[in-house]
Amino acid sequence: MAGTKDLRAALRVPPDSPVDLAGLDPSDFNGWDKDDGRAATAEHLEQLEDLQDRLWAQARNSVLVVLQGIDASGKDGAIRQVMTAFNPQGCYVASFKVPTPEEAAHDFLWRVHKKVPAKGEIGIFNRSHYEEVLIVRVHDLVPKETWSGRYELIRDFEKLLIQTGTVIVKFFLFIDRDEQRERLQERYDNPKKRWKFSMGDIEQRAYWDEYMQAYQDLLAETSTPDSPWYVIPSNRNWFRDLAIASILRDTLADLKPEYPAPPELPKKLVIE
Repeated sequence: MAGTKDLRAALRVPPDSPVDLAGLDPSDFNGWDKDDGRAATAEHLEQLEDLQDRLWAQARNSVLVVLQGIDASGKDGAIRQVMTAFNPQGCYVASFKVPTPEEAAHDFLWRVHKKVPAKGEIGIFNRSHYEEVLIVRVHDLVPKETWSGRYELIRDFEKLLIQTGTVIVKFFLFIDRDEQRERLQERYDNPKKRWKFSMGDIEQRAYWDEYMQAYQDLLAETSTPDSPWYVIPSNRNWFRDLAIASILRDTLADLKPEYPAPPELPKKLVIE
């Protein structure tokens, strides 16, 4: 059956509010079932294709999509299933791994700012500047005084982007620990996926509670009225895809992108 229509409202993290991930269910599908969810997703993808074409032609706004989540939460799958609605000419994916020596010699946002989409483009961050308040915190790579001060810097950075025409949509893909275990096991067992498996994934599982606390804090600290976070229940891929497609569709539709007026042309033209 069709469930909650306005998933953007249902899954948004309210600004200036504490977040309790333990009180959320990563299998809460907001009343949707699989068949109706997949049908709705297909409709949203068609609408996204049209909206992106208008966004690209108008070149007035850009859209930055941020995907964050624990290992195996489905970031790559979301890009593969949802972002295929977008024409690659006006859409790209950026990933942020361990900083290079050049990147490490600059402030932590330097490498991120270079990847922000231009007007008309949609940029997708597969992990992002938020790693600077996640992994560095969990593994004590920088002092608490340093990483805790980055919340304000991130809010200011995103405010700058918003004021200059970039719409930011941030998704936290939320799975539980048992689901992660099953996905990592399947990644190891499947010869076609084993290349993605790393023993480091197992090591990171030991820090599950620390990561959940870090995510709770960043969601509470950086979900703002103009740059909200959405917690996406992602234990099932079909609902993850539905929620992301629905929220993106609504966000782009709010921009009301339109094709620009054509240039003045002769009343009659025969092209030979």
